[in-house]
Parts: sequence; C-alpha cells; structure tokens
Amino acid sequence: MRILLVEDEPDLGAAIKQSLNHNNHVVDWAVDGHDAWDYFKLKEYELGIFDWLLPGISGLELIKRIRQQQKPLPILMLTAKDNMEDKIAGLDAGADDYLVKPFDMPELLARLRALQRRTPQLQPRRLRVGDLSLDYNTNTFWILGAAKEKQILLTKKEFQLLEYFMQHPNQIVTSDRLLDRLWEFGAEPPSNVVAAQISLLRRKLSKYGCDNMLETVYGLGYRFQHQT
Repeated sequence: MRILLVEDEPDLGAAIKQSLNHNNHVVDWAVDGHDAWDYFKLKEYELGIFDWLLPGISGLELIKRIRQQQKPLPILMLTAKDNMEDKIAGLDAGADDYLVKPFDMPELLARLRALQRRTPQLQPRRLRVGDLSLDYNTNTFWILGAAKEKQILLTKKEFQLLEYFMQHPNQIVTSDRLLDRLWEFGAEPPSNVVAAQISLLRRKLSKYGCDNMLETVYGLGYRFQHQT
C-alpha cells in the first residue's frame, strides 16, 4: 500500500516511516503542506497520515482540499490538539480517524489496520489469484491446490512486486510503472533496479517450479501470467 505521510517533526516522521516500511508499505514523506499537496497531485495513494500543524498548508486545510477533489483517500490525523472541539473540527473537515500525540507506534498501526477494514478498496489480508495467495500477515506467497501446498517467504520488495503483479494479472506492466508505484517519491535507484529485483524474484520462484510465472515482454515490460 502506498501511503502519504505528512509530518514536520523529523524524529517522529522518521520513526513512522520506518515502521510503515517494515510493514511493506511504500511511504512518501512530506514535511510541509505545500510538498504534500504536490505529492498528492502527482501520485496515487491508498491512505494518508497527516499532522495538523504544518509549515505552509495546515493538515486541516490539506484534508479540505483533498475532499474538494472528491478523492476517497482514508486519512488519519495526528495532532497534539486533544480537546473535543478540535477533534470535531478535524473529523468534520474530512479526517477518518484522529490520533493524539504522543502515541505508541503499535496503536498507530492498529488504527491503520482499522481504516483498512473499513475501506473496501484497500487490500485484504490475503490477495488471491487462482491457486496463488499472498499473505500480508506473514510476508509469504502460497501456491495452493497441489498435492502439497508450497509456502515462499518474501523480502519486502519481492512482496511489493508480487502484490502489484497479482493485482494486474496477465497485463503488461512497464519498468517505469513499477518504479512509479513501488519506489518512493524522490528516490534515485539504479537504472537496472527493476530488472535486478525481478531477476531475484524469478530465481526464488524457480526453486518452487514457478520460474515461468513472470514473463519478460521485450521492449514493453513484464507480465504476470496466470489463469484466473
């Protein structure tokens, strides 16, 4: 899942980003409202985490702008404002949930999982395509329906790649599209990073007889081949 994080406190922002990355999310972190608004216009996000008090555009104003665009982005607001009037103002502006600072990271993650459960378009805890299954709780890829089920443990980037391919079965996906969706805004990975990551993923899948699952369509990109 791609998340837009807007937090101007360096230590807190870094801690949230690290925790979200550890849970297989791609995170674009903005430290002021103007950058966050630019990110929002350039990228597609599944979830937002916004501080209230920000340089430039406030988190509250940012939420109002997004809602005016008729975007159904689930948003968790972070703030030190803990009185009832402020909570009502945040929720009325369009926030879906409200978390008061200071907070523990497990509570933040639990709030995000709750938002996922309440938002139909967000990922399920398992993604299923035919006899293949991706388990979000264990970072594993399952091959089902055979005489013996096979379980493959994935790295974070392998998981993200397979997730995207399984969301777009039998479609040609370009390297640029994968870079745009699975690497963070402003990142400058090596030019061959997509090919290298897919090669590593293929090598792992080949040990389980799935080496032909990811097809290279020369001159166009890659395709996850599977009959649904």
